[in-house]
Amino acid sequence: MDRKKFNQKLKETKIFVKNALQNSHSCHDYEHTIRVFNNAKMLLKFEKEADYQVVLIASLLHDIGRSNEFASSGNICHAQAGAEIAKKYLLENNFDGEFAEKAAQAIRVHRFRNKKNAPKTSEEKILYDADKLDSLGAVGIGRAFMFAAAVGAKLHNSKSAALRGREYSSDDTAYREYLVKLVRIPQKMQTRQGRIIAERELEFMKEFFDKLNIQSKGKIL
Repeated sequence: MDRKKFNQKLKETKIFVKNALQNSHSCHDYEHTIRVFNNAKMLLKFEKEADYQVVLIASLLHDIGRSNEFASSGNICHAQAGAEIAKKYLLENNFDGEFAEKAAQAIRVHRFRNKKNAPKTSEEKILYDADKLDSLGAVGIGRAFMFAAAVGAKLHNSKSAALRGREYSSDDTAYREYLVKLVRIPQKMQTRQGRIIAERELEFMKEFFDKLNIQSKGKIL
């Protein structure tokens, strides 16, 4: 697709996504989508063989199935649901079938849980990393607390309580999110530049939660 036409499609897709996500949970709202979109643009500078049009469109649509997942308390996978919604949208808006499937597949595997479903193409790897980078650093900390508040979790708990806790429970704290999921992100990153940034941002989070563990006991550094 020529650049002028593609830029128009980007604008239209942003409007579609913004409208679709207006009632979404704030951790996965339109602002999150735009941060992922910008992360993807940054990573494209280092992964020059990737189809930038597929990456940018997929980054805008990657969380389009989030409301389904949140409403089901995690029983519906937003990546799987989102891939189908995205593909339908793209086909209905004059993207060709091959493009629609590439974007849908990137969305489908951006939440992979095992090697069988891991991102394989450059486009899929960039989307995965772009999304995961928004879970780290200062923004990642903020998002973790916002999600914990939304599910009614307490402000903080001990490491043992956090690790025993369940998703969507009062023990599903920001600290649990960090211990169970976020500390593992750097080793799962799919691009070299993504891994470099992830390691740096995780170190910032470690310092934060180390301090929170001390201050939560009534001790001020």
